[in-house]
Amino acid sequence: MPRRTVSPAMKLLLIEDDPAMRATLQRTLERRGIAVTSCGDGARALDRWRAALPDVVLLDLSLPGVDGLQVLADARAEGLATPVLIVTARGTVGDRILGLNTGADDYLPKPFDLDELEARVRALARRHTGARDDAAAAEFCGLRTDPASGAVYHRGAPLEMAPRELALLRALLARPGRAVAKERLLELVFDGQSAPQPDAIEVVAYRLRKKLAATGVQVVTLRGLGYLLQEAK
Repeated sequence: MPRRTVSPAMKLLLIEDDPAMRATLQRTLERRGIAVTSCGDGARALDRWRAALPDVVLLDLSLPGVDGLQVLADARAEGLATPVLIVTARGTVGDRILGLNTGADDYLPKPFDLDELEARVRALARRHTGARDDAAAAEFCGLRTDPASGAVYHRGAPLEMAPRELALLRALLARPGRAVAKERLLELVFDGQSAPQPDAIEVVAYRLRKKLAATGVQVVTLRGLGYLLQEAK
């Protein structure tokens, strides 16, 4: 019989100063198949982050030694791009905006539901893995994505586009000649914004077609399937 392939467990770094909360979260997540490394001190958090190379970081803000926001800012300044989910009792709109502007990818105020926490962690891991795969494949017919900046170039010249047009082009450029579902494009282009109108992606695709008219590449609509990028005929 062929040997069964077992996917490696997702790796998560838990940075939480409350011992009871840290133990509960670690035990719960490990029971759900996530490998957890934990840290309760902000001063040591960055060292743990570098050593663990996690898929997702779960970060509390009220940490001894170094505040969680400073840990996050230092990590981003150092180039650590791991997705970060902030979990904290600081739940005001201002706190959420500050956390997201500092470099967090998602924000979950305490108290929270453990099922929702797990769902958000797994969504961040999937999104980050997809982004790495997209960056590796993003080159087609003279179009190329710069993984570091997210800019798209045509034969070496940067394309001037609005952020959502660039996001759509990057998503299609990662899979040239293959359809990308409308639902997936809504998620990528509108970056998790709540309930964009279903036809919103059509408006962005229309604008992108106009911007690509001189490149020899076109956006094709496949009814019921989504959109794809192909060489213009």
